[in-house]
Amino acid sequence: MNTRELSPCFVTKDVDACRDFYQRHFSATAIFDCGWYLNMRIGGDGSSIQFMQPQDGMVEYGAEGVMLNFRVDDVDAEYARLVSEGVALAMPLEDHPWGDRGFSIIDPIGTALYIYSDREPSDEFRQYYTS
Repeated sequence: MNTRELSPCFVTKDVDACRDFYQRHFSATAIFDCGWYLNMRIGGDGSSIQFMQPQDGMVEYGAEGVMLNFRVDDVDAEYARLVSEGVALAMPLEDHPWGDRGFSIIDPIGTALYIYSDREPSDEFRQYYTS
């Protein structure tokens, strides 16, 4: 398989809340929006996320057990920006020995968003990197 893009789709009744959250805090832009189905581009690298209201007897599913990871250039700047915008933290900003510095927040449907920048891993974790 030659995958050209991979993006999550969450089935939720809260499409409007998700649209507002990702536009406001991540400058996401709608590339398809018919009201009950929303596809949003995040950043300039082709990343996207979709939200769909349940159709024809579908059940809602999505956020439980899911964490979306956002690798950014400057995690400290993103942390300061999101905190100043009033976004509640699920995990504080901290350095991790496996090779990143990050924090997490929760979106309107309960999806954990882990925002991080790469750091040099500790000797303990360096051995697990394959490239």
